[in-house]
This record gives sequence, structure tokens and C-alpha cells, in this order.
Amino acid sequence: MATQHPFDLLDVERELNAEQKAIQAVTRQYVNDRIKPNIAHWYETTEIPVRELARELGEIGLLGMHLDGYGCAGTDATSYGLACMELEAGDSGLRSLVSVQGSLAMFAIHAYGSEETKSEWLPKMATGEAIGCFGLTEADHGSNPAGMITTAKKVGGDWIINGSKMWITNGNVADVAIVWARTDEGVRGFCVPTSTPGFSANLIKHKLSLRASMTAELVFENMRVPDSSRLPGATSLRAPLTCLAEARFGIIFGAVGAARDCLESSLAYASTREQFEGPISRHQITQEKFAKMATRLNTAALLALHLGKIKDEHKITPQQISMGKFNNVQGAIEIAREARSILGAAGITTEYPIFRHMTNLESVLTYEGTHEIHALVIGEALTGIAAFR
Repeated sequence: MATQHPFDLLDVERELNAEQKAIQAVTRQYVNDRIKPNIAHWYETTEIPVRELARELGEIGLLGMHLDGYGCAGTDATSYGLACMELEAGDSGLRSLVSVQGSLAMFAIHAYGSEETKSEWLPKMATGEAIGCFGLTEADHGSNPAGMITTAKKVGGDWIINGSKMWITNGNVADVAIVWARTDEGVRGFCVPTSTPGFSANLIKHKLSLRASMTAELVFENMRVPDSSRLPGATSLRAPLTCLAEARFGIIFGAVGAARDCLESSLAYASTREQFEGPISRHQITQEKFAKMATRLNTAALLALHLGKIKDEHKITPQQISMGKFNNVQGAIEIAREARSILGAAGITTEYPIFRHMTNLESVLTYEGTHEIHALVIGEALTGIAAFR
């Protein structure tokens, strides 16, 4: 019987150029060859070779790929999004590694750092030789980073930083941390080598989601850094929020990748799983599930590509990014749950990727702005009322 790839139904990729298709193809091949054969083991054991993967991702140009200069590839935003889509089809943890490295840590240095800091760190981070993390969220201040209690006090020509950060991806393997702290002049950012005395990172264990990703608590105890570590271009809370918008953009595409992998896996399973003298793919209810999933997936993909075009024109707004994450992550979770139901009991095992994607997406729904906060951002755009203030 003739079959179509889900994206063929609406010719989703019709306007991609040759370079974008090539970047997507290279990333997909890497994920198929390197990640998918190993991800179930990494997820189950929580042992993932982050440093090895970072060097491999650097070799194919995916780290900080949308930044210019300093060894970065300088691709357009849509190409970066497509790479995120393929990475998250492998696992959300892999996309998080790339996202935190490029869109948070490297972007912060690129946008706000001194020339000395850029030259010191960005080339090493682009190759994966050095790994970065981004310390903004605190245990008691997630959705409201303005309430942070980590402080940086000026003492002579140095700064003394005290406090802690929570849920920090790559925190325990990072070579450099971007640390946001409250000062007498407002929120400021610092580029801190993790070898600095007073810096420590504690691995967070017992996670039931994003198990193939390293997550840590960062602790700063009278950590002294020179003023040269400060990011001079970061003069308010707007700086870290701008970094978060960069990361959220990648999630818009990444969620589509996870959802696509769930749909493809359930389609393949249903074509070979037989009940009542035939494959379950021939049953009407199963086909209705596929129709709903494919429609939701194509809608999310088209939204991602639309926002990619707007970002490539340098016109994208925070409200648009919020709507993209709000729609696409929720849609991906719905697809994962529906796909799992097609596999029945087999769907909860690591033999298939669906339940792993589903549990990962529950974290994606929360990080880089919770689903509820993005709803309120959209609500404010529509009503002019900031309900969260």
C-alpha cells in the first residue's frame, strides 16, 4: 500500500533551501547513527558521555551554529531550528545540551561579553572542547527570576558572589558558567570558570524525566571573580531573558522532532502488530488517531517554520516565541500520549522511544518558561493586562 511521510501531507518542507536541507540531513544522520542506538541505555542508566558528544557535535558545527565569528558556523535561524528538530527526535536531553551550550551560554558571551571573553571562550565552546552552563533559575525563583537572591558585591576590583542556582543543565560537567546575580546596580551577568574557588556543582539524581541529561545545583560561597569576568553588555534582567528567548526558539522546533519520532514509531508498530487477523493500522479508531496526530504535527511544524522566517528577518517578538512554545510543546505531549496508546503495554518500555519522549516533554513544558507563564504572556499581548504582576 502507498504511504506518505507525515510531512508530505502538507508539503511542510517545500520552502526550505538547499543549505537548510543539508544541515537537517547531516543532523538527522548523526542522530540516527550515534544517538538512537544508544539513547535507551543512556536514559535508563543516566550515564551519558556529555564531553564526547559535545566534541562530536562541535565537529559537525552544531554548537553556537547561529552565531557569527569566533569559530561559529553563522547559519540562519531556521537552520538552527531544523537542527534542534532532528536532535530532539533523538532525545530532548541532546537538544538541551546543544541549546544550553549555544543559545544560552555562548549567546550570552557573544551578545554581552567583552572581546577578551569572547575570544577566550567562544572558539573552544564551538568545537565542544569547553562546555558551558547558564545559571539563572533558583530553587525559590523559577518563573520570577527578578526575585533572585544570589548576590554579587563589589570589593575593590573584584566581585564576591554568594548564592545558588537550581536545575542547571550541564552544570556538573561545565568548564564555564554564566552566572546571574543581583548587585547594587541591578542584575548583572558573570562569565565564571568552574575551577574558581568557591564554585561547586552538585549533580541532581533520581529524575524521572530528562534522564539522558546532566542537571545540577550550582553553589557559590564567597566566590571571588575579577571585574573582567563581568559581561559588560548585560545591564539588566533583560539580558538573561533575551538569552532565554533564544533557547525557547529552539524548543519550538525541537518539540516537533520529538512528536514526529513518536508518530513515526507508532506508524511502524501499527503496520506490523496484528490483532483480529490483520495489522492494527487498518482499524478505524487507530487511523483516526493517526489523522489527529498528523494534523497536530503538521500544524506545529508549519508554525515553527513560519516563526523561523520571522526570526531570520530579525522581527520576531517574545510573544510570538511564547505562542510557538505554548502550542508546540503541548501538541507534542498530546501526540506522544496518543502514540503510546497505539503501542499498548509495549509503549512503556525503552524498546520504543515514545514513553521516553513523553516524560521528557513534561520537563520541556516547564523549563524555559512554564506553560502557564507563556499563556499569560499571550494573554497580556491580547488584553494589555499583565496578569502575572
